[in-house]
Order: sequence, then structure tokens, then C-alpha cells
Amino acid sequence: MNKSSYRIGFLIFDGFPMACLTSMIEPLRASNEISNTNSFEWKLFSEDADKVKASANVAFETDGSIEEVEKLDALILLSPPNAEFINSRTVGVLRKLERHGCKVGAVSGGVFLLAKAKVRPNISYSVHWCYAAAFSSQFPNNISSEQVIETDKNIITASGAAAAFDLALLLINSKLGSSITAEVACWFQHPIIRNQDVKQVIPSLNELEGLDEMPDIAKKAISLVNKQISYPIQVNDIASEIGISSRHLSRIFKESTGESPRKYFRKLRVNAARQMVLYTNEKIDKIALSVGFSSASNLRYHYTDLFSLSPEEERQRINLFRVNDNSPIPAS
Repeated sequence: MNKSSYRIGFLIFDGFPMACLTSMIEPLRASNEISNTNSFEWKLFSEDADKVKASANVAFETDGSIEEVEKLDALILLSPPNAEFINSRTVGVLRKLERHGCKVGAVSGGVFLLAKAKVRPNISYSVHWCYAAAFSSQFPNNISSEQVIETDKNIITASGAAAAFDLALLLINSKLGSSITAEVACWFQHPIIRNQDVKQVIPSLNELEGLDEMPDIAKKAISLVNKQISYPIQVNDIASEIGISSRHLSRIFKESTGESPRKYFRKLRVNAARQMVLYTNEKIDKIALSVGFSSASNLRYHYTDLFSLSPEEERQRINLFRVNDNSPIPAS
């Protein structure tokens, strides 16, 4: 690699989201063309130098194993959320790179491996909303963020493919300036350049539940419930925290959602449980407790009522899909 270039390595694992890789490489390539420079270079690495299959079942040749990594400015982990390290020396390489000033990061499901590596304590991770409950359950002592991008000293994380594109734009801006960055964004019809101060858009709330149209009081109540998903707060306590009566809170939810606050909040907890059903191998009784249900049977009843199949049936369905189609856990 050219010493004057910003050198990026991508450590890829079977089942990684291909869109996250191309969303970073393509804007970097375009910035080189537009600026007529070789400002960015990149290589693909795996733990054993073998080919790696993406979630779309496309095989990628790699430039070497993790132990062959030369000096880099950044190394980004790309994986599904259920990936595991197969090389016992990988974690040591990641920690060594970070100690020597290399930015170590992850996109989408790669944050799970980065958290397992414990490169540095007290890291704030950008976690895709569809993995948030699963991540919190697996790493309860780690800090997860709703920001599309998180930078924490030498640690950089992005929530998904679109965020990976934004992360590439931030790198381009730091290396080549705002003019080149804007032109790259225009090349790809990327209308808004987001930074780490922007929160993720969460369809499960914004679209299905109509959060954007809700009164501010309802939004505050939902935020309180989401922050303490494992320990359900009584409607009276939520109303008291906000500074209104429980009757007023009930009226607001009935008018804006057609449901009582109690039913609406329970639906949030069931949705959180579904993330863990789909994206972890946790037992159903443990999932139930982690989202505030007293038992697996209690969760099972409300889960079936909402999704028309039980947690076990949904997990069996998605596992059958993975086996028949050789597909990993869905990657964003």
C-alpha cells in the first residue's frame, strides 16, 4: 500500500452484509477518481485467508489472513451478529492495532465481534436498531447508541449499510475536504451527509406505530419504557415521571394509537423480544425475563397474539430458511 494513502482493511466473516462493504469502498473509489489521487487504498482480510461468502452468497477473495495485516490506518469488521472468532490470535491482533493508533471499527453485525474482542473498555457502540435488544442482552455492560455513527477515540462503529456510506464520506472529508465529499455524495445521489450526531430512523416505531405523529408526551412515555424494557414501569409511575395524570396519559394514547398505554407498552416489549428470537440463540424463558415478562408462557401468549405464531415457531421458520437457502441470520 502507498504510504501517503489512507489505508483501510476490511476483516470479513462468512455471512457478512455485502452492502456494508460496497457502501464504504465505492465512495472511496469515487473520491480517488474525482480527486485524481490515490488517497484511499483498501484490502480484504479474513481470519484464515480463505474465500468468504457474504450474506448474498457471493464469494469474496481476500488479500490475506488477519495475521498478515500490514500497517493500517483503519480496520473494519464486517460480520453477521452471530459470528464467532475462529483464530485465537485475532483478538490480539485487533488490540495491538488499536494500541498502535489504528482505528478499529465495525459496521452492522460486526459490532458483536468488536464487543467480544474487548479492544478497549467503556466503548460506545453504534448498534443497528434491529439488533439493539439482542446486543444489550448479550453485552449488558456495554454502551449501545442509537446514533448512525459513533466515534470513540480509536473506535469507530456504524449501524448499517447507509451509515457505512456516511462513514466513508466522513473519511473523505477529513482527507480531501468538503468539496470532494459533496461531489462524491452527488455521484451516488446521496442527498444528506449524516454525521455521528444523527440518530437512526427506526421503522418499527416511526412507520408501524406512527411515532412521528405522536404528541411529545407520548414520545416521552415511550422513551421511558424503552430505557427500562427489562423492568416494566406502571402507567401511573410513567405519568408521574412526565408530570401528568394517568388519565391524561391514557387519553393521549387512545387518541393517537387507538390503544391503552398498557397495551402499547407491552407491544414494545414483545417487539424487543422478537429481536432476540431472530438474532440470538437465547432460550425463550431468558428472553421473556429480559423484556419484563414473568414467564415464557406469558411472553408466548402475547407474542402469538401479535405475530400469529409463537417464538419457537418463528425461530423454527427462520432457521429452516437459513438451512434451505444457506442463509445466515439477517444482516442489515
